[in-house]
Amino acid sequence: MVGSWCIKSTFLVVACFCFGFLGAHVPHKLQCEFYNRSSCISQGFGCDAVQECAVPDAGKNNYCYVVWSNNSLGEIVVSLKGCFLSNVQCQNRTECVEQNENPNHNVFFCCCERDLCNHNFSWQPQPAPPRPTSFPPVTTPRNSSMVSTIVCTIVPVVLLAVAIAVLYYVYRQRNLSHFNEVPIAEPHPLPQLSPILDFRPIQLLEIKARGRFGAVWKAQYKNETVAVKIFPPQDKESWAAEYEVYRLPRISHEAILQFVGVEKRGDNLQAEYWLITAFHERGSLCDYLKSNLVTWPELCRIAESMARGLMHLHEEIPSPRGDLHKPAVAHRDFKSKNVLLRADLSACVADFGLALIFVPGKPCGDTHGQVGTRRYMAPEVLEGAINFCRDSFLRIDMYACGLVLWELASRCTGPDGPVSEYLLPFEEEVGQHPTLEDMQECVVQKKVRPCLREHWRSHPGMAVLCDTIEECWDHDAEARLSASCVVERLSMQARSMSCTKEHI
Repeated sequence: MVGSWCIKSTFLVVACFCFGFLGAHVPHKLQCEFYNRSSCISQGFGCDAVQECAVPDAGKNNYCYVVWSNNSLGEIVVSLKGCFLSNVQCQNRTECVEQNENPNHNVFFCCCERDLCNHNFSWQPQPAPPRPTSFPPVTTPRNSSMVSTIVCTIVPVVLLAVAIAVLYYVYRQRNLSHFNEVPIAEPHPLPQLSPILDFRPIQLLEIKARGRFGAVWKAQYKNETVAVKIFPPQDKESWAAEYEVYRLPRISHEAILQFVGVEKRGDNLQAEYWLITAFHERGSLCDYLKSNLVTWPELCRIAESMARGLMHLHEEIPSPRGDLHKPAVAHRDFKSKNVLLRADLSACVADFGLALIFVPGKPCGDTHGQVGTRRYMAPEVLEGAINFCRDSFLRIDMYACGLVLWELASRCTGPDGPVSEYLLPFEEEVGQHPTLEDMQECVVQKKVRPCLREHWRSHPGMAVLCDTIEECWDHDAEARLSASCVVERLSMQARSMSCTKEHI
């Protein structure tokens, strides 16, 4: 009877613990105070704000954190506050407390899992408890009743301890790789840093743009103005991917954004990954078209140089020497935001954070094809029906190229007729912030494309451009024009009378 009761009570204790443990770690949204000292001082951004953490993936949890130090006067200097992902030391902490007795380099860190729990923080060192020098004597039970009592008391405790150990091990193995959101195994080889011993003497002047992977600064390097794209630690993979493209043999081209160098600044949570390139004051094609109209000759110059950049990217250039072989590269996020304009309105292609390099004899190895910007996604990307081969990805770029050419056409003064306000592709059909389902319904199911105005075809050059646009965004991927075909057509227009004499 006693044995049966012991077994039942043990099962109930362990079962209740397991369900409680698993239920306590369901991913949830969290709000944290956000602060970035460097950007706050330099540009007034990130001083005091509330950050809503993104919904974590399965098996991950959000936490709030603070990084601070003490200056020579003993004053607290906060460096960073914000959201933190899947650190096992943050679990079940409602207060932000640093417990390390000897912080590394006077840098303190704490984390917690309650909304805005990083508003207050403190250092409360916890030294290791002293080891016991003696053990209490063990008494031997003198009758069976006492034995039964001890068994019923000890067995549940032992089994509970075993269950805790097993569950903790499983949980730690599942979450350890997400520590700090920085991958342990690098999917891209990390670039070698600047060949000089010290950092380049770069002065950040003003922020020019913010993107999915970081901020772009206008900066001064010696007597030259450069652009510095700064990636946070969680986007190190994109930084490495861009550099991997820039260090390809023979990738340099007048229609590809000129590369200057890469650097890593800071360590751990304060690390920044810099990509340094040429700077173009006119900015992106998207921003330019929002506030400027283009003439027909200007359209020809922009479109042809843009297409040449895409053609060079897509082109495989063999070499008798293997170290000079340039493989084909798919951009995978081609859009007007990623086309930059020089002072003479020639274009260059930029932003290779999602690019895919096709090394001869090796599979592309991509496991997720639905990447990029939704409104520029080809039908096969939207419906998840990509054939994972080189030509398929190049055709996806060409679909997006057709949309960018449409953006140019919509702001051209060449044809007789009104020029509308700037609209993004499909903005008229699905608005400014379409969901994936909106784009699937519009592009895949209804096969809608942005409107080609009737009066555009009254202009000889624009009529050819309209045909080119339609052949780029064809629903059948294999029917789309290649980048070299687009270049050939636009070159013919540039040499024709339609491009040498502006049509009002």
